[in-house]
Amino acid sequence: MTCPKVFTGVQIFIERAKGKKDRYVPLSKVLLEMLRVYFVAYKPRNWLFEGQYPGECYSVRSAQLVFKKAIAGLHLPPSISFHSLRHSFATHLLESGTDICYIQLLLGHNDLKTTLRYTHVTNKSLTDIESPLDKLMRKHSKPKDED
Repeated sequence: MTCPKVFTGVQIFIERAKGKKDRYVPLSKVLLEMLRVYFVAYKPRNWLFEGQYPGECYSVRSAQLVFKKAIAGLHLPPSISFHSLRHSFATHLLESGTDICYIQLLLGHNDLKTTLRYTHVTNKSLTDIESPLDKLMRKHSKPKDED
């Protein structure tokens, strides 16, 4: 099965993302509204998040420092990184029922095995899986409505 490469809804284009691949990814409607408020307030010129001087891009190092400060403020393990967000994104999509081939497409993986490494399936989601035989038997064992 091949997943279509068209998404509905709001998307953002990420240029030279992981693996130096360009891709479109969905953008949360909530985050879009927050970004609109930010844009009106700060009026960036060339980059959405500008650096110390107008027109200059925000440095990777500065973004990492802000991220680490946020992690510390939330009392999360300091080992969490930007890359951890990528794993969490994939895992949450899988646990919410998103088809693995769509997750593969969103992450820009050529090989499904790579995507499966990103999706840390929890025991809870494994126990939620119902056998097709159980579903079939439950469906056929329901009492028929009396007329």
